[in-house]
Amino acid sequence: MPLTQDQQNRIGEVVKDILLRRIDNFPETGAQIRNAPFHRAFLECFRERLEPLNIEIPYLIAIASWLHGLNTSLGTGFENISHILSGGYKRKFTGVYTLKVKETQKSQVENIILDLKSGAHLPDLNRENGLIFNYPDTDQEINSLPFTVDTYIERENEIVAIELKSVRPNSGEGRGEKQKILYGRAALKLQNPDKDVRFFIGFPFDPTSEEPTGYDKERFFDYLIEFKKFFAPEEVLIAGELWDFLSGNQGTMSDILDVITETASQVRS
Repeated sequence: MPLTQDQQNRIGEVVKDILLRRIDNFPETGAQIRNAPFHRAFLECFRERLEPLNIEIPYLIAIASWLHGLNTSLGTGFENISHILSGGYKRKFTGVYTLKVKETQKSQVENIILDLKSGAHLPDLNRENGLIFNYPDTDQEINSLPFTVDTYIERENEIVAIELKSVRPNSGEGRGEKQKILYGRAALKLQNPDKDVRFFIGFPFDPTSEEPTGYDKERFFDYLIEFKKFFAPEEVLIAGELWDFLSGNQGTMSDILDVITETASQVRS
């Protein structure tokens, strides 16, 4: 089932908002470029490689800065689109809203992280859930690690939480993400013992794929730094898989790209 007209309209508004803000900031050729002496000094080393591009270094710096801003806007846009598709929303479990975990859960989370880091165990959702979802009722409750869920979906029998990543995580980030997700699963299960709790990390597209909506999860895991040590494939949603999961329908990523293309054409004209 394709996107509903309402979903198309709402996604189109998200896209239009990003485009209009980025159009205003697009660097004009020959415009005054902000001072970036260190970038220029380093890029001099690559002048011969840059010459075929026929682009001046100051303008290249300006374009790079603009693209960085676009990436930030896209990150927020991906979140908004995920909410439109799923009916979910962003939810913070920080500050006064920090959840509780049992002391046994905290200990198990830290043990799981150590085992994964050392290679003593491979990522295994069933094993990990068995460890963090079982605890003595008499155990003391303590504060969980604070966390934010980019897309939080609560249904009658389940809670689905998705952490969205729009850029390639840095080295070592896999461990921190896994720790946060383990605490999140443990805390949400303690708060909702009768519901199935699932926590994913989602990537809007696969940069290693030759097809816009395609993905190869094994290749993508090799592309990420240390993620294979901490995450099982079933914990990760990527490209078309992610968008289909959010909408509950097939071909959603293609539909989203069509809306973006159509909206961009309208804005350009």
